[in-house]
Amino acid sequence: MSEFIDRGAIKVIEVIGVSDRSFEDAVSQAVAKASESVSGITGVEVLNMNARVTDGKVTQFRASCKLAFVVK
Repeated sequence: MSEFIDRGAIKVIEVIGVSDRSFEDAVSQAVAKASESVSGITGVEVLNMNARVTDGKVTQFRASCKLAFVVK
């Protein structure tokens, strides 16, 4: 984490990132989209990854993520 705290609190939220490119991009999408309304995200934990398949091809990547940020 980029911001060290020795007291206080860290809030954790869960989001699902979606991408048509890759699992890595799905994680990046989760962080980027959440950053639009949540400031100071300091960490991400990937909980699960799954994909949508259409006609035998992966068409969408999804990443369930927990995002942490310091409560101010």
